[in-house]
Amino acid sequence: MLGTLRELVAHKAHANASLFNLAYQNERVALDPEILDLLHHILVANRFWTCTLRGVPFVADQEMSVARSCESLAEAYRRTQEEEAAWLESATDADCAATLAHPFIPGGQCSVAQALLQVCMHSHWHRAQIAKLVRRHGVVPPPADSILWLTGRPKAEWDRRAPA
Repeated sequence: MLGTLRELVAHKAHANASLFNLAYQNERVALDPEILDLLHHILVANRFWTCTLRGVPFVADQEMSVARSCESLAEAYRRTQEEEAAWLESATDADCAATLAHPFIPGGQCSVAQALLQVCMHSHWHRAQIAKLVRRHGVVPPPADSILWLTGRPKAEWDRRAPA
């Protein structure tokens, strides 16, 4: 299970970074308030789970205050991904089986593995919504299928803007 969770989280990083790089290349995408709101929502949810599994307090007001611009969101995504990956690097099967308890969790608790699965599935769901919004701007979204990612397992590249 741990190997699969590591793959899902790495794929999530790659798919999220690809979306930001697409936005950097398309101003209409980068400035679309609906896309920025969804990206912010994904981030806040991811931050909740990442903070909770790491035993770090989730301060909702602070987490909600990230500016809704591509640059600030991408930086917060990158930092969150690094925190997640660092935790996963040293995680054990016992860590993933541990129970998380928090009032924000439906039912009050779940396992760490279930939390990580939720993070990945939630992000995937909203990236699909964003892909549809991106198409409204006449832009083709980046491929995000995990099976495609598995063929080369590319690392997340968080900023592929052309040098000025």
